[in-house]
Amino acid sequence: MIPVNEPLIAKNTLSYVSDCIQTGWISSAGSYIQRFEKEFAAYLHVKHAVTTTSGTTALHLALASLGIGPGQEVIIPALTMIAVPYAVLYTGARPAIIDVDRETFNIDPGKIIEFVKKSCRFDHRRKILVNKKTKNIVRAILPVHLYGHPCPMDRIMAVAEEYSLLVVEDAAEAHGALFYPDADRKKARFAGAMGDVGCFSFYANKIVTTGEGGMVVTNDDAVAERARRLKDLAHAPQRRFLHTELAFNYRMTNVQAAIGVAQLEEIEKSIALKQKMAAAYHKWLADVRGLTLPCEKPWARNVYWMYAVLVEKEFGLDRDELMRRLREEGVDTRTFFVPVHQQPVFANDKESQEASFPVAEELSRFGLYLPSGLALTEAQIQAVCQAIKKISASLPGI
Repeated sequence: MIPVNEPLIAKNTLSYVSDCIQTGWISSAGSYIQRFEKEFAAYLHVKHAVTTTSGTTALHLALASLGIGPGQEVIIPALTMIAVPYAVLYTGARPAIIDVDRETFNIDPGKIIEFVKKSCRFDHRRKILVNKKTKNIVRAILPVHLYGHPCPMDRIMAVAEEYSLLVVEDAAEAHGALFYPDADRKKARFAGAMGDVGCFSFYANKIVTTGEGGMVVTNDDAVAERARRLKDLAHAPQRRFLHTELAFNYRMTNVQAAIGVAQLEEIEKSIALKQKMAAAYHKWLADVRGLTLPCEKPWARNVYWMYAVLVEKEFGLDRDELMRRLREEGVDTRTFFVPVHQQPVFANDKESQEASFPVAEELSRFGLYLPSGLALTEAQIQAVCQAIKKISASLPGI
């Protein structure tokens, strides 16, 4: 079976992890924590990076560090991993769900503007945006750079500036993805480094992995300081074990950070490998009827975390049947995420249930991703493509 994802472990990993074990620094203190944070911040050209236990806790920590809480709302895309709305709910705030763009799969800035103009009221005196229906204050936009393609951050940041909103980027799947303002490559900005705060995941299938883990990045000194306090149980500065506010234990271990340092050393090599895989898929699948391949906009560097395709009606099989037949051919695949409003956990949320997000719903029905791990070989990619073509050729013309 060709797996959807198999990680590629960086060459210095064993050496760095052995150093942790030999020196006894295996928990949440040790030199690799500081080194990973410093080097990750330097890579993204931001001032601060704060390690966490996962991408989910990175999102929660970021929102909490910005003071987001009850009576407030955070704008999120309808198509995303469940960790995004969960992190909002953990703070006591509520997600405001927005439909996505069919080409990039990311939140649609036009739909954000539509929501703001139709459903909200901007108090110019207090500089706050209020949802007219829920009466909550809309505090932030949380764009998700889905499957490796960055969001159009210029348009998102313009909305945020106009309505005094914070921006918390989820770049869990977009390590090293770039946004080019005005399509000018000399002005490249990294996904996760353009908003007030950025969040990353280092799960095993990510471009940079620590097994489990995450990172919060920011240029704001106060937010970074608060994130460091909240992730470590908020010990009082004057006295350890004295705690003045509710906080969390979101500490990454030194062993995980050691793995991260080794992985980060090879990030551009890994991205080049991802792009090479995508080029091979593009080449061999370009002529398959009814298969929509992932895009790369002129203003973006797509890192193709997952090679995500749409199985359109013209293919002749629905998405689930294609996945079943690919599995018979020894190819593992995964569906796109289930839209937020269709998740059973939100069944009692009246606002979500009454809304419709047709693009997210369609993408969720048609979308799957093919084997995309860094350990994937060219021969395996070719085998995947041959399996798809074999299935396609067996279908009657439409």
